Amino acid sequence: MSIQTPKSSNVVWQPTPVTRLSREEKNGHKGAILWFTGLSGAGKSTLALAVEERLHEMGCHTMVLDGDNVRHGLCGDLGFSNEDREENIRRIGELAKLFLDAGIVVLTAFISPFQADRDKGRSLVDKGDFIEVYCDCSLAVCEERDVKGLYKKARDGVIKEFTGISSPYEAPANPELNVDTGSVSLEKSVEQVLEYLADKGICSKESIEATK
Repeated sequence: MSIQTPKSSNVVWQPTPVTRLSREEKNGHKGAILWFTGLSGAGKSTLALAVEERLHEMGCHTMVLDGDNVRHGLCGDLGFSNEDREENIRRIGELAKLFLDAGIVVLTAFISPFQADRDKGRSLVDKGDFIEVYCDCSLAVCEERDVKGLYKKARDGVIKEFTGISSPYEAPANPELNVDTGSVSLEKSVEQVLEYLADKGICSKESIEATK
């Protein structure tokens, strides 16, 4: 786990008597960061929201951080240059860490195109807390979906620096989970994620079965 050094020497870390472990015990489950990454249209938000719904039904404390929603507030001052994308993901990583410390299962749905930026998010927390979920969907399928009409605008030159068209996407080399969102149904994709969480002791298999 890494901690960023603040610019001011007058900033001192304030410890809290309420620990993450005590919060998790009260919540009745472990916290975790589920980091959904993939191209626009790959189904990141759809899958994250569906997983959250099931976790909520199971009594888990959850929060989804969606790329578009976060850019309406916390990251509303950022554009889509490489530098702004890096800062966007840095902020999300720090925010996700706060939710993790609260014993919450936080699900982040961001393109997060660069491996180095995702690795920085991973480095903020202990091993096992950061679960990279690659929503594996081909560019062709994502363009066919084009839910927001963004690919057409990118092809027409209206949107600059668009991931997959005029800006690169670096697919995860070794994600904890590779979900084939291009061809596998949403229901099966959700089950794949939940089964992984159960195997890691974040939720129980019994509660998964109870919410099917």
